[in-house]
Amino acid sequence: MREWPLRGRFPSSAGEVRWDSFGAGGDPVVLAHGTPFSSLIWREIAPALAAHHRVYVWDMPGYGRSAAYDGQDVSLAAQATVLTELLGHWGLTRPLMVAHDSGGAVALGAHLLHGAAYARLALVDAVTLPPWGSPFFELAGAHIDVFARLPAELHDGLVRAYIGTASSPGLTAATLDALAAPWRGDDGRAAFYRQLDQRRADPAFIDQLIGGYPGIRMPVLVCWGADDRWIPADRGRELAARIPGARLRVIPGAGHLVQEDHPAELAAALLAFLHGIG
Repeated sequence: MREWPLRGRFPSSAGEVRWDSFGAGGDPVVLAHGTPFSSLIWREIAPALAAHHRVYVWDMPGYGRSAAYDGQDVSLAAQATVLTELLGHWGLTRPLMVAHDSGGAVALGAHLLHGAAYARLALVDAVTLPPWGSPFFELAGAHIDVFARLPAELHDGLVRAYIGTASSPGLTAATLDALAAPWRGDDGRAAFYRQLDQRRADPAFIDQLIGGYPGIRMPVLVCWGADDRWIPADRGRELAARIPGARLRVIPGAGHLVQEDHPAELAAALLAFLHGIG
């Protein structure tokens, strides 16, 4: 497992954000993660991009190593505001943006609702159209009070099993451990169900965005795992059809976590798109 220090700290409107940047001095690239993950999902992709770009990674408030606390607003609307704040903090006016899962909605919200400008936007298995969410997401979201009382051992096993369904070929034990680690312990368990509960209200946020898709004028890549069981590839095809000029890339054999299932193919697709050659 790669070292992932996240040395930067930013006091956002939704709590302290942990972030980092590294790589060459080329055009900046910002990587956004989704639910229930953290910036760690980019650990195999970021080094490939960093050979040509300055890469910025961050954990959304309530996720990974960023602040998590009772009463915290971790809605997609709040995360879009935080991303806008971060771009200002970093001094980035038109970065290249790559966003996965609900990070796609966050990146689109920052652009369509707050005026954040990107030179190019890549959306990877992104939360952008209804309906969305895995069967577990729907079940647990409807019974948060029950799931939140699970004993620690059952909760830990459930989170690992849930994350495991995001991969088509399957994740290694070490990867599962790393991705599930932020949700362990009393604080982690509370944070897990807090974000899951607030995700249920986010379709209203998505509804605000959908009408803006035809007006997006930057180059857009829609990249999807062909075997995504969380958000089927047909959703990616529909998204690409709604954004003028958007390119579609479907990666065979990959599930929702394309970064884990086929990192080389994803890195190649992103580099070609970010450089305007694919």
